[in-house]
Amino acid sequence: MLRHLGFDAPRQGLAEALFVLKKATMPTAKKEATIEELRQKLAASKNLFFTNYAGLTVQDITKLRNELRKDGSSTYGVVKNSLFSIAAGSDLASKFETYLAGPTAIVFAGADPVAPAKALKTFGDANKPVQIKAAYIDGLIVDAKGVAQLAALPPKIELLARLVGSLKSPLSGLVYVLSGNQSGLVRVLNAIREQKEAAGSPA
Repeated sequence: MLRHLGFDAPRQGLAEALFVLKKATMPTAKKEATIEELRQKLAASKNLFFTNYAGLTVQDITKLRNELRKDGSSTYGVVKNSLFSIAAGSDLASKFETYLAGPTAIVFAGADPVAPAKALKTFGDANKPVQIKAAYIDGLIVDAKGVAQLAALPPKIELLARLVGSLKSPLSGLVYVLSGNQSGLVRVLNAIREQKEAAGSPA
């Protein structure tokens, strides 16, 4: 009996410890499925918006999802930071590390970053503000102030109208914008502004 207690018990404890460690470090089937789903969402998304969903009820989140869906491409999901980091991969996750802390829900958006930015603002004005951590737009990190500036932009159709009125060759400019993404449109508008400023400066 003493021999049994002296030798077998520690061995059993070690086995239990190894089992707990294995369980903690190896993803379960459910976790693996979640990671794969996040990978697919990331692959299909052109832009991301990181938010803090604290304070939002299930009903609030449903309303926000409905508002975001109006652009035809944006979805909103609560994520577990550790699983999202795995899905994103080390290089991409390192860019998001600062924002993957605390409660996190992400807008997985299409090529137009203005529509989801406006949807977040519209929801916040009508219901309760959503804390924007940051956005990942056209490969760049954009802070909350930048997202607010995006939300203040005119609708896409109005931006296109301005573009047509500003370019010397509106048709070619319009084709360029329609064949690109919304960030391309923003770059074109910035180029127009710079050209006008240069034209107004003394030679």
